[in-house]
Amino acid sequence: MRVPWWVELGLPGSAWTRVQATCGIRVDLVGPVVNVRRVFAIYSDITNLGYFLSHPVAWLAFAFQVWMFIDAVRRSEWIWAACIFFFTPLSALIYFFLVYRQAGPAGGGSGRSFEFPGASERRRIKELEGRIHHLDKARDHLDLADIRLAQGKFTLAETSYRESLARDPDDAEARAHLGECLLRQNRPQEALPWLQQVVTTDPKHDYGRTLMALAETQTALGDKESAFRSWQRVLASHSYPRARVQLAELLVERGDREAARRELSEVIEDDQHAPRFQRQREKPWVRRAQALLGRL
Repeated sequence: MRVPWWVELGLPGSAWTRVQATCGIRVDLVGPVVNVRRVFAIYSDITNLGYFLSHPVAWLAFAFQVWMFIDAVRRSEWIWAACIFFFTPLSALIYFFLVYRQAGPAGGGSGRSFEFPGASERRRIKELEGRIHHLDKARDHLDLADIRLAQGKFTLAETSYRESLARDPDDAEARAHLGECLLRQNRPQEALPWLQQVVTTDPKHDYGRTLMALAETQTALGDKESAFRSWQRVLASHSYPRARVQLAELLVERGDREAARRELSEVIEDDQHAPRFQRQREKPWVRRAQALLGRL
């Protein structure tokens, strides 16, 4: 018969101590006998692989500890990182309240300790809907439409853009974004006049993005000559992979494979030196460039 651990360590066999033993971990440090053996016994339970395998809650504690350790490393909080790595999840919990909760996640963020995906957007949508109800301003309709467009809810976005234009018909941003929204709904014929009006007035509107949307609209309508000129105008001032790749595709159709290779090679080369956020954003175009270059 196995002798209980609290008997081995010479501890009183209180009901609380036995409960701790039943749970599989020794955490009673408030008894009359607190010595080094007890501390090491507790630590051996926490670091024991069998304990983690048999107690799912311990896995959650371990995951939390890893999360806080990574956050501390990203902040260059080396002392905290060492404490979290070498000691129990209690160090991670202390770090969470003293550092993480106060400063927010490393690398920026909302400053909230935890937030479900989309929560920030939902708060913003609710705020804008309240402002629209009380104030009914064109800008609020436009901001709401932009969120809906980013979510891929094109019908709702179109409605909000038109509400914004009903209140401010001369807003170039609302016109351009409505054109892009219509283009994403595969309605290029309707998108064309909205985009043309903006580009005619301001060819560099939105850092060339409106001109890119116009080029895509022209391509969708089969007007590839106009699209070719629009892409050239974009690349005269910018070096967007989105523009280079689609210009290269038109160059291939024209039979100018060498020029297409140059454009595609530049996309891939620029990507190697771009910051991480930009590489993530442009990844679909870089992959498209690599695929097209591999076929040439």
